[in-house]
Amino acid sequence: MDLTGRSAIVTGGAGGLGSAVVRHLAAIGVKVVVLDLHEGRTKEIAESIGAGAVAVSGDTNDDDVVQAAISAGQSLGTLSIVVNVAGGGLATGRTVGRDGTPHTKESFVKTLEMNATGTFNVTRLAAAAIAHNEPAEDGERGVIVNTASVAGYEGQAGQVAYGTAKAAILGMTLPLARDLAPLGIRVNAIAPGTIGTPVMLSAPEALKARLVESIQFPKRLGKPEEFAFLVESIIRNSYLNGENIRLDGGVRFPPK
Repeated sequence: MDLTGRSAIVTGGAGGLGSAVVRHLAAIGVKVVVLDLHEGRTKEIAESIGAGAVAVSGDTNDDDVVQAAISAGQSLGTLSIVVNVAGGGLATGRTVGRDGTPHTKESFVKTLEMNATGTFNVTRLAAAAIAHNEPAEDGERGVIVNTASVAGYEGQAGQVAYGTAKAAILGMTLPLARDLAPLGIRVNAIAPGTIGTPVMLSAPEALKARLVESIQFPKRLGKPEEFAFLVESIIRNSYLNGENIRLDGGVRFPPK
């Protein structure tokens, strides 16, 4: 994809991974809408970019918020790129705890909503807008990059809600790519492993060391910038479609 005059929406754009994507896209000339729940941080990230970014705060499951982000993206340029990073997990635990207490249905549903439903909601609304773009020479109008997790492949004990939510994002990649192919919109997903976001870097050293044990090479946490580099590669490579790509140093999570 030629990035000239393009704009993007990055959901979760005030978080560790999302803000790295925002800064990277801005650095390569893409105008960016920073969409995130956290109003203060969202404005701060957008202001740090300058005229090339706009802040929109709110929930990815709120259609009015998403439409506001779409309108903002269209005001910046040709809205052609969506990077869905928004999501996260709750402290939910095992399906049945060691004390015999069952997992709450509410937290399971909320985790799916935060991750899979929000990702789909932004995708469906943004794709409808991108479909009106003038196609490039090969018919391409836009690209959507979603964020799953290696937990979607091999969720550990206590990750049933989060693992299910991320597996849903992996599972929607190919159907979305097939649905949106007639519109010239590609869809891919990244499944990151353990990335050194500010939250992860603040974890106890013993926990970080244990997480690194299962990584093959390089023996370290991933960098948010490496996630952003992969996003750029997916955007630029117009033949890459319908793929789930692991970014994890060859890690395979143990059961617990």
